[in-house]
Amino acid sequence: MRIFWILIIGLLGVVAAQNAFTGNDQGGKSMKENTAKLEKAIFAGGCFWCMEKPFEQLEGVSSVISGYTGGKTRNPDYGNYAAGGHIEAVEIHFDPAKISYQQLLDVYWRQVDPTDAGGQFVDRGHAYTTAIFYLNEEQQRLAEESKQTLEKKGLFGKPLVTPIIPAAEFFAAEEYHQDYYRNNPVRYKYYRWGSGRDKFLDKIWGVKH
Repeated sequence: MRIFWILIIGLLGVVAAQNAFTGNDQGGKSMKENTAKLEKAIFAGGCFWCMEKPFEQLEGVSSVISGYTGGKTRNPDYGNYAAGGHIEAVEIHFDPAKISYQQLLDVYWRQVDPTDAGGQFVDRGHAYTTAIFYLNEEQQRLAEESKQTLEKKGLFGKPLVTPIIPAAEFFAAEEYHQDYYRNNPVRYKYYRWGSGRDKFLDKIWGVKH
């Protein structure tokens, strides 16, 4: 379905360059920061284009990489990742001295429909499902507690089905997918609007989610 929206945008005459992901200084986080103190978090929330911006804007987040994970094939690409059982995800590099994993979880839940086991919004199928991939026991504990707390609030009116599972190898997506919201702002906004994501999130969390 995402390809459908890209075609629609093309018919509207929207033209945007496919810039390489360079960790530039135009509002993004530099990939050249000292990584010795950084930790990682891996979240899946449907279209990875829509998962980069909310995290890249956070103080303490060094970079957010779109990619594929959870499948059985090696070196997946955009043409075959779904067939290999992978799903779209983002790998977040963050400084735990500035932002906690718990805070990242709070942001994550506000980006997705955790009750949908069949995809996210207009994008359907396993490749677009949600998941929290933990990298250690502490992340697992925090993720499970966070999910339980959210479920008790009953905001969604349905059970939360987002799985919390061990991290698998993460494969970075092609360069044209990285920082898509910044490199292709018009296409990105049309896609978000057309996907139904923002309308759903506004209804659950309010306009300033």
